[in-house]
Amino acid sequence: MALNPQYEDIGKGFVQQYYAMFDDPNQRNALVNFYNADQSFMTFEGQQIQGAPKILEKLQSLTFQKISRIITAVDSQPTFDGGVLVSVLGRLQCDDDPPHAYSQTFVLKPLGGSFFCAHDIFRLNIHDTA
Repeated sequence: MALNPQYEDIGKGFVQQYYAMFDDPNQRNALVNFYNADQSFMTFEGQQIQGAPKILEKLQSLTFQKISRIITAVDSQPTFDGGVLVSVLGRLQCDDDPPHAYSQTFVLKPLGGSFFCAHDIFRLNIHDTA
């Protein structure tokens, strides 16, 4: 497979759609459709999760209702299998918590005429300097 020349548009479109669904508690469970039943991995604040059913469990365990998000940068690169590596840098605030910087990385793998999220790593950018 060759490099996908549409990688930037694919990365930006994915991020826009993913966060629109994630930030709406009524749509958050539908994010499971982005992941593969067995081949998807998520690391959420250091917790390793494999497969869409377990990822859905994690998404359902998130209790916040309101998210205010600012996306600072979306950087994408093509992968040699036709996929897309996407890196997101931003700031978010959940409910009444203070705002925090965060980073999230996605690896999108081709599947037929579409993509699935094979890897998803999320981390708040909080540093323990004590």
